[in-house]
This record gives sequence, C-alpha cells and structure tokens, in this order.
Amino acid sequence: MEEGLAKRLIQLGIRTMVAHQRKQAARFGVEVVEMRDLPALEKLKLTGPVYISFDVDVLDPAFAPGVSHREPGGMSVREAISHLHAITGNVVGADLVEYNPKQDVSRLTAMVCAKILKEILGKMIG
Repeated sequence: MEEGLAKRLIQLGIRTMVAHQRKQAARFGVEVVEMRDLPALEKLKLTGPVYISFDVDVLDPAFAPGVSHREPGGMSVREAISHLHAITGNVVGADLVEYNPKQDVSRLTAMVCAKILKEILGKMIG
C-alpha cells in the first residue's frame, strides 16, 4: 500500500489493534473489518486480480493452536472457508502466514493450514 502497488487492502477478522496500527490503516485507506462485524461476505465481492494473505492466527486457538500469539475469539475454520468462497475476483496469488510448528504439538494447525490452502488453490483454478 505504501508504494502504491495495491489498489485496495481489506483485513478481515481483526480482534485487536493498537493506536499506531489504526493510524496506519487510516493513512493507507485499509478497510478493517473486526471480528464483531463478521460475517462480511458482501465486502468480498471484488473485481480484478485478488491476492489473498491468510494469517492463520485469525482462527480461534481451539481450531489452530499452532501460532505464536494465541488470542481467543477468532474465526472457526468454517467461517474462514465461507469468507474465502465469497471472494469473486480472480485470485492470482496467495500466502499463508503465522503458522508456528513449535506451538502445534497436536499437528491440528498443520491439518487446518492444508485445508485452507486447498480452498485457496481451488479458488485459483476454479
């Protein structure tokens, strides 16, 4: 956003933001949708190329404990998949971040990451 390489940035499922983060979001026109305002399926009716950056820590630790900073009150896997399926633009790329295998003792988060990645790839080829 700072270099003008993206036209729009939407962050879904935000649970906490400090003042500096809010100021930066406002400065760059980032559309922030907090957890309490979900679902936000209509916001994902997009046109043109779309890049998805999926932060695993948007998920509730009950579904994805393998992250560095667990915070209760996140999305379920089903809610996240519903939001991914609502994207209407052409998904041209993606990343999946914030997975921490050292915190994933049960390997549940790895399984969830594989599912999320499969859904994103389905959007890319569909």
